[in-house]
Amino acid sequence: MLQGKHIILGITGSIAAYKAASLVRLLVREGAEVQVVMTPLAKEFITPLTVATLSRHPILVGFYNPENGDWNSHVDLGMWADLMLIAPATANTLGKMVSGVADNLLITTYLSAKCPVFVAPAMDLDMYRHPATQRNLNVLRSYGNRIIEPEEGELASGLIGKGRMEEPEEIVRRLKQFFAEKRELDGTKVLVTAGPTYEKIDPVRFVGNYSTGKMGFALAEELARRGAVVTLVTGPVGLQTPAGISVRIDVESAGEMFEEVIGKAPKQDVIISCAAVADFTPVIVSGTKLKRGEEHLTLELQPTRDIAAELGRRKSAGQLLVGFALETDREEGNAELKLEKKNLDLIVLNSLRDEGAGFGGDTNKVTFIDRSGSREVFELKSKREVAYDIVSKIVHLRKNRNV
Repeated sequence: MLQGKHIILGITGSIAAYKAASLVRLLVREGAEVQVVMTPLAKEFITPLTVATLSRHPILVGFYNPENGDWNSHVDLGMWADLMLIAPATANTLGKMVSGVADNLLITTYLSAKCPVFVAPAMDLDMYRHPATQRNLNVLRSYGNRIIEPEEGELASGLIGKGRMEEPEEIVRRLKQFFAEKRELDGTKVLVTAGPTYEKIDPVRFVGNYSTGKMGFALAEELARRGAVVTLVTGPVGLQTPAGISVRIDVESAGEMFEEVIGKAPKQDVIISCAAVADFTPVIVSGTKLKRGEEHLTLELQPTRDIAAELGRRKSAGQLLVGFALETDREEGNAELKLEKKNLDLIVLNSLRDEGAGFGGDTNKVTFIDRSGSREVFELKSKREVAYDIVSKIVHLRKNRNV
């Protein structure tokens, strides 16, 4: 899985840097091309000569070579790499990654990287469990970085606890698994809806909701990473199109989203209804701005066309439908009813009563319920990690159908 892959290995100033020698050797043995970037302090723990010999490439430390003025371009490195791994990652480096303190080549390369980034922390147990470190790790997760959790065991301080960098063999296994997963949905046609809808009252006002589209966009990005041909239909959001998306269609109203989704549904293998589509829309839309008066304004609303229900009614053989349920009460009962009523294969439930879940934030806490009645309850995670879990569940359901 690593044959021919370009991997940047960042080594920071930790006693665990000695493990980097084994890590480089294993990566090269798997066929990867490894370019090592070291922080200046890392040289105190492992010599550049050792790592250069094992990687078969000169080690990069500074922004330029003072002997001849050669420039080490962090931008070129970021474009070259298929994956960046920082192992070991100290508490100091984690803080710089979060804050964007670009005072060494490793951090500038990280900030320029267009590839997935894996981080393997290593530090004493008190440093690891300190609130500042845990906050930094959570922020890095929200950025899309993948954290390889440290092990528990005897540390350099003589204390016993969590903080030991994961062993090189396990790190390499994780990277191989990542690349194996990357094409699990190769060629699978998936449509994702995201964001809110705006239902016009007049030219300047609308009925809407607080959805930002972050969950749907994270799903689209994860699907594309695993090889799917993704069509993203989104309501009004301020998000950039994720890398690898085949088609993005911007709509405003529930009616517009209905037409786009239903029109494209027959050609899709999987449809994920993640958008927060309005259930009601004004009966009358004023052509001019409504003026304030002394009397109350009565707004008459009518139901919008139910996209998920129509998809369930038209579902073709082998097609997989995934819906979302954001509830405030009787959460599981309402989600089960929606699953059955709309002929879905999987419903992703979240509750506004769970802190950190719902609209606007970078985290979510979900429960999966499928047609077999199976339930999977997850802890609070970044929306990128939730997207990973949802796509993994979709892969599992399709395999069970032998699709």
